[in-house]
Amino acid sequence: MVSYLRSLKKPTTSPSQQLLKPAISTIFFLYACLILFAAFLFRPSFAFAQCSIQPSRNLLNTPVNKLSHPVVILISSDGFRFGYQHKTPTPNIHRLISTGTEAETGLIPVYPTLTFPNHYSIVTGLYPANHGIVDNKFFDPNTNESFNQKTSSEPKWWLGEPLWETVVKQGFNASSYFWPGSEVKKPFWSCPKKFCPPYDSTVKFEDRVDTILSYFDLPADEIPALMTLYFEDPDYHGHRVGPDHPLITADVARIDAMVGRLIAGLEEKNIFEEVNVILVGDHGMVGTCDQRSIYLKELAPWIEIPRDWIQRYTPMLTIRPPADESPADIVAKMNEGLQSTYTGKYLKVYLKDKLPSRLHYSKSDRITPIVGLVDEGFKVEMNKPEAKQCAGSLKAETSKSDDRSCAGAHGYDNAIFSMRSIFIGHGPRFPKGVKVPSFENIQIYNLVTSILNIDGAPNDGDSNFPQTSQLKIIKDNGRSECNFC
Repeated sequence: MVSYLRSLKKPTTSPSQQLLKPAISTIFFLYACLILFAAFLFRPSFAFAQCSIQPSRNLLNTPVNKLSHPVVILISSDGFRFGYQHKTPTPNIHRLISTGTEAETGLIPVYPTLTFPNHYSIVTGLYPANHGIVDNKFFDPNTNESFNQKTSSEPKWWLGEPLWETVVKQGFNASSYFWPGSEVKKPFWSCPKKFCPPYDSTVKFEDRVDTILSYFDLPADEIPALMTLYFEDPDYHGHRVGPDHPLITADVARIDAMVGRLIAGLEEKNIFEEVNVILVGDHGMVGTCDQRSIYLKELAPWIEIPRDWIQRYTPMLTIRPPADESPADIVAKMNEGLQSTYTGKYLKVYLKDKLPSRLHYSKSDRITPIVGLVDEGFKVEMNKPEAKQCAGSLKAETSKSDDRSCAGAHGYDNAIFSMRSIFIGHGPRFPKGVKVPSFENIQIYNLVTSILNIDGAPNDGDSNFPQTSQLKIIKDNGRSECNFC
């Protein structure tokens, strides 16, 4: 029966047809296998390719974080006047500007526009009257002691809480490379040798940058959340030759090269876009010369000002008379005499309590009872010397004496534009390609604590500044979207 049924299923074919059928079947079978094999081989690859492409597109917008916490590198170029960035090609600084945030008309220093007061205001958010460093050198009548190079590391002088202490208090490491005040011991800051080398002006700028970069080779949880870095230039030459000398141009190019060295090192570690870099200066610079001097001896018909009353001559005149002298009478007589002298109109003397309130320079006994505001580019001296050339002369550049008659100065009223410095912020928390209005440097403290997502100490800045100002620091820890961009 079975063989019968099989015979029924067999079609009637010719011998040639019988030979062709197996060949055709074989071809179809092989073709089908080829299609299945191709589908198996290429469909998974295509799917894998799709999967591999999509994450790379996402990475363009949301970088993979290599750091376990936000990091800020705060760099100061001493005496970097606003506008210096345009004196010579500065491709690295302009890279930060074009892909970051810049104070369009510069960073406003605190008064007095001097190095120590401003550096400490930047890291505490306090005006000098509140953080205690009211000048580069000063006298405290309450203790009968003087603040100077020998005593500057004593904690009693430095009030407030600097950023490195704030960061350490909240469980992170912090480092400081030569920032003024960083060697001072605080309750939560011991200036550890690993992260806080003692000041040495001979250390090459390149070595300073390389040390900062080396911190990123530490285990992730040991990388400092805050790194401050200080360069003495271009202030050093600015005092000697003024702001318009070729030496200043060379200094600016050197600072740009250091910024480039930092960028290259961060890029080599694939973290440049994850690190927040802030480049600032502490004050500007203006040229001075003998033709713009005010001489206190010319006030003799009205009042004699003994040398030992004077704490600083220029560009901020500070006078501390004996206790038995009336500061008000001294101020009245000085201003009467100044109105009658040829250059007297360029100096205005105040009781410190009568200074313009915008200066915030009165609420400290370390501030002298009498303060004189000097006009831009002018200087105060006791006696009239021999006339010399103005700032930028070869004599000023090559003089081995302490002759600064043809040089540059800072310390003037912070409303004077030449006293402004720079603010440039770059990184995941800064809007890209944005210009913001100028602001005072006391706002930087809250800016940094906002970026690091930590609580700051009470200060004179606006706690809402990072979000309510036009700066609009990005809140979402580095994502590409922000309400300002």
